[in-house]
Amino acid sequence: MLQTNNNSGGKTILVAGGAGFLGSHLCERLLGQGNRVICVDNYLSGTKANLAHLRNHPSFSAVEQDICTKFAVGEPLDQIYNLACPASPPRYQTDPVHTLMTSVGGANNLLQMAAEHGAAFLQASTSEVYGDPEEHPQRESYWGHVNCTGPRACYDEGKRAAETLCFDRLRRGEVDARVARIFNTYGPRMQPDDGRIISNFVVQALRGEPLTIYGSGEQTRSFCYVDDLVRGLIALMNVDPNPHQPVNLGNPGEFTVNALAEQVAALTGAGGGVVKRPLPVDDPRCRRPVIDRAAALLGWKPEVALSEGLALTVAWFRDNLTPARPHRKEAGHDVTAQLVAKAEHR
Repeated sequence: MLQTNNNSGGKTILVAGGAGFLGSHLCERLLGQGNRVICVDNYLSGTKANLAHLRNHPSFSAVEQDICTKFAVGEPLDQIYNLACPASPPRYQTDPVHTLMTSVGGANNLLQMAAEHGAAFLQASTSEVYGDPEEHPQRESYWGHVNCTGPRACYDEGKRAAETLCFDRLRRGEVDARVARIFNTYGPRMQPDDGRIISNFVVQALRGEPLTIYGSGEQTRSFCYVDDLVRGLIALMNVDPNPHQPVNLGNPGEFTVNALAEQVAALTGAGGGVVKRPLPVDDPRCRRPVIDRAAALLGWKPEVALSEGLALTVAWFRDNLTPARPHRKEAGHDVTAQLVAKAEHR
């Protein structure tokens, strides 16, 4: 039997990937609503520092665990959020097999746990299921244009398969599963070296380095501030009845990469200029969500403008950014240059 929990607080909630950028903000918000929160993370891309301010909270606990391995929780669960997977290209391409298995095998393990507990389940999917889209802007009805054998496939196809598992188990009446397709999200606690466009630009600007633009810079992205995104995830988890369909969560404001670079430079006072690099393989040319479904089903829309969110993000990086480490050499190659070459406009 499916079970839907709609109370705003008092639940026991497991957040897989809770030590990550997005997951840590979700844990914080759920605790603020009066819930008990269990964070599960293997710390491959998440950090304990993201959870430091929650460590002594009486309703919070953190467990170091890879969701690719089955595990048990010794208390009843009401909800499970699955955010466990590296989301930036340099991170998920470092071990593509593990990325794929986290998305598929890990999601299946958590879905089985949800079935055993009668818990509602939310899968954090991604706009990457649309690939390099031939339809713009992207509605949930669009099936996507994904290169299933390219370097991004471990993430893109893994998330597509996880969606399949969710809806198959939902149709069979096993799990109250919901799927959020998350578009580019940004804000405090982003990792400075994660290869995402906003963290790349802000870190380079604050360090007085040129901003790296891949391709012409005329490709577009839509950026959603983390607080707005977390609010959407919680709304989707608790909406009744279950939507039985994926829901886009993102900000429909669309900006070129060049325009974003100009905003970051203006906010930081950067004077390092820009440097152009070739566009990475399968890098999407455009990205903008249609959020009519989220508005109709959840009453949700983003509230934080890019200018406001960027200012908050820059302020956080000013307070937390450590000095650039010296470049390391391995086998005659510059490791930092290799990481930069892998970075993509997400």
